[in-house]
Amino acid sequence: MSKKIIHTEKAPAAIGAYSQAVATGQAVHVSGQLGLIPQSGALAEGFTQQCHQMFQNLRAICQAAGGSLGDIVKIGIFMTDLSNYVELNQIMGEYFSAPYPARAVVQVVALPKGGLVEADAVMVV
Repeated sequence: MSKKIIHTEKAPAAIGAYSQAVATGQAVHVSGQLGLIPQSGALAEGFTQQCHQMFQNLRAICQAAGGSLGDIVKIGIFMTDLSNYVELNQIMGEYFSAPYPARAVVQVVALPKGGLVEADAVMVV
């Protein structure tokens, strides 16, 4: 099976030894995205803005791969504070509509660069 590396300048550059996304057949595996602003590489301010930026980064990568957020079949979300769970659901509702992708949300001790929220995804195009 062949693989295709997906990259876009509209999402933050990788901050380690990984690609923004890798396509294999119809599946696109999107690496974890923080609320990093692509132009500066800085984190957006606070949970709300980081959450919006994270979904915007995911959307940019999905579009670069020829799809959209609506093509995501599984999303994993990592948060440093589950007390933001209700807000996460409200914000996610601005970017996704039913039928929603499968999802897991877990609390973690820390995220790279001091981020408050991160998401990775699998998309089918």
